[in-house]
Amino acid sequence: MTPLDLWLSRSIPMCLLLHSLVLMALCLPSASTCPKGCTCQRSESPPHGLNVTCSLSRLKEIPPDVPPDTQLLQLDRNHISLVPDRVFHGLRMLRRLNLSHNAVETLGEGAFVGLEGSLEVLDLSHNRITSVHKDAFVRLKARVLVDNNPWHCDCALQQALGGMAHNHEAATRVLCRSSELRDQEGQPFLAVDADLCNLAKRTTDYAMLVTMFGWFAMVISYVVYYVRQNQEDARRHLEYLKSLPSKPKKPDEPEDISTVV
Repeated sequence: MTPLDLWLSRSIPMCLLLHSLVLMALCLPSASTCPKGCTCQRSESPPHGLNVTCSLSRLKEIPPDVPPDTQLLQLDRNHISLVPDRVFHGLRMLRRLNLSHNAVETLGEGAFVGLEGSLEVLDLSHNRITSVHKDAFVRLKARVLVDNNPWHCDCALQQALGGMAHNHEAATRVLCRSSELRDQEGQPFLAVDADLCNLAKRTTDYAMLVTMFGWFAMVISYVVYYVRQNQEDARRHLEYLKSLPSKPKKPDEPEDISTVV
């Protein structure tokens, strides 16, 4: 066997082994990249991102170490109550985010910052959401599922739904548990045939008007009281003067000119 044959016989298997290791590293994420309590699997379809499943993991918060190449993140059926601002900021490949069946109560302005260009589906159904910031969904192009939440229908919610790409579909799934309009409680959001933002402004205007009227009434009442008090004091002073004894005339005092004919 020539030295060349010997080299080839040893190098080819090594190259094949190295190639296999590279493929395994690309297709299977290491255990350190997968959040605790979750399972991670490489997608077979482009762009070959990670499918991270954390369902039923008793999580109380969103894992901070979600791999940046995650394209599917399942966080449903946990005990998550808060979505911090910018928590998904590094997940530029994320297409589907499932936060359903949790205990989320409110959403801030920056809850989904970083997902504007990639996210396709956002599931927030079956939570405890009552209110959202008016700009929580403003840049998202995703289809958002928001049904089965105890919504408080107010100006902020009206603005938030108006800023969503699929706002009509989302609005059909919103049921007002409470509302700025009492007669809309328990009704679908689309049944709220009013501009809730102007309603809030009118309510503020009415409150200011009532306050101003109250101050005006106080001023008028004080003026009336002051006048009456002065009248009473003047009457008492006059009565006091009348009660004083009159000064007797002197014998040599000449008569008043007005009495002489």
